[in-house]
Amino acid sequence: MDENSNNSGGKLERFFNGKGFYIVLFLCAAVIGVSAWSLLNGKGTVEKDDVGDVSLAVTPTRPPVVSTMPAPTPTLESEETGWEVPEDAVEVIADPEPEPPEVAAEEPVEQELPQEVTGPAAYSWPVMGSVDAGYSVETLVYDRTMGDWRTHDGLDILAPLGEPVKAAASGTVSEVYSDDLYGTTVVIDHGAGIVSVYSNLAELPTVSAGDSVSMGDTIGSVGTTAICETNSPYHLHFAMSVNGESVNPTDYLPVR
Repeated sequence: MDENSNNSGGKLERFFNGKGFYIVLFLCAAVIGVSAWSLLNGKGTVEKDDVGDVSLAVTPTRPPVVSTMPAPTPTLESEETGWEVPEDAVEVIADPEPEPPEVAAEEPVEQELPQEVTGPAAYSWPVMGSVDAGYSVETLVYDRTMGDWRTHDGLDILAPLGEPVKAAASGTVSEVYSDDLYGTTVVIDHGAGIVSVYSNLAELPTVSAGDSVSMGDTIGSVGTTAICETNSPYHLHFAMSVNGESVNPTDYLPVR
């Protein structure tokens, strides 16, 4: 039996001393290559023990995980938008847009009527002649007929005897009378407290109290009835007042 053992040991020694050494080396290289390939492909791991032996361990493949949860019920929102409305969502209804406030229609503004014009544009000269005696109520002037110094509340406008006398502006004849000093007189009320007075007219004027006249209407003619001015040339004595106060007629008549 010792002899057989010796023979076996000798054969094994010769095997490793011969080609056997290379065969074993090739097998080891093959094992190492297979282990590396398994690691790269995730199908196995190479474990090394304390003594340096190399062994091949194959990681078992895990079975697919099958979910046991029921599939969600498709909803209208998920079909259209791809997302599902949470169960605790609260529907919010937008308030309707408020209607614009009604704008009150603007009341038409009443335009104030222009006041009656009292300047030169509203009056005209009753006769077209030069002024022989002007308006003077603050300074005394000499009266050729009376032979004294006194005030003169109007204009003495020269005009031929019988010259038609015109209304200086529209208005109403308020008085027709014979004055002791200024003779036949016609008074026209133009409104707004403005009054015009025409004296030294012929005895018979062409208007009566209450008549309505327009600017330029004939109201009488130049006469000689003013006894206080008989020494003056033929003329019309023309005066004006506002609210009972004497005013200078040239402030209302157009400039010539």
